[in-house]
Amino acid sequence: MKTEPVIDFENVFVSYGLTGVLHDINLKIYPDENWVILGANGSGKSTLLKLFSNDIYPNTAHPFKKRIFGKDRQDIFELKNKLGIITNDLHYKFETRSPQARAIDVVLSGYYSALGVFKHHDFTSTQLEEAKNAMKFLDIYDIADKKVCEMSTGQLRRCIVGRSLIHNPGLFILDEPTTGLDIIAQNSFIKTIRKLTQKVPIVLITHDVSEIIPEITHAALMYNGTLYKTGRIEEVLTSENVSVVFNAEIAVEHGEYGYNFRLKDV
Repeated sequence: MKTEPVIDFENVFVSYGLTGVLHDINLKIYPDENWVILGANGSGKSTLLKLFSNDIYPNTAHPFKKRIFGKDRQDIFELKNKLGIITNDLHYKFETRSPQARAIDVVLSGYYSALGVFKHHDFTSTQLEEAKNAMKFLDIYDIADKKVCEMSTGQLRRCIVGRSLIHNPGLFILDEPTTGLDIIAQNSFIKTIRKLTQKVPIVLITHDVSEIIPEITHAALMYNGTLYKTGRIEEVLTSENVSVVFNAEIAVEHGEYGYNFRLKDV
């Protein structure tokens, strides 16, 4: 018998006022699966992320199911710890609001959902050890005292992953995780994501096919505010399906180094 899904959405609709933004969202993600949610800009990926994190709620005019970790109702702070949500917005906040925070402070700040460590923050020896272990796992323990303003983009991105990792999340959701990274840092961070799958299942939300790592087992294609196709990655990422969601004639190629999308008229 298969275990209970981590994410279990059925017939979910979301509206802003009278404007529908998501419709017919049906998605089940199990603990032994790694997913990519792929779609063009404006397809609804960012709104779907807000649905995962409980920052928006389904339209109750439609009967629906929205269960996360087996629960219909969630404490939003507890949920975000369990989901391990990594966004570029959080990266930007540390850069602009806490440039003097050290790498270890960025990781420890996850215990208080803060942007750094402050005088009133106390940590147990266990918490300090967990933070150190997370940094060692992510190969950033050697920069523990380095300040945010002195870090590369990739180093800060790994610190933010460590900030979530200390909570032992049941699922990591990474929103366009290599945005802003140069080609060397991008390659390094993708290796980090691959290593992360050894500890916890992941969901990648992206429009960038280069982020689709070999460990991804399932895919969902977003199109016009809904999930156009979901399932095993090899069944979903076909030339026909991808051409529909990106509104162009696209050839999908799967080689030794992952997936590649090519415009057919180029």
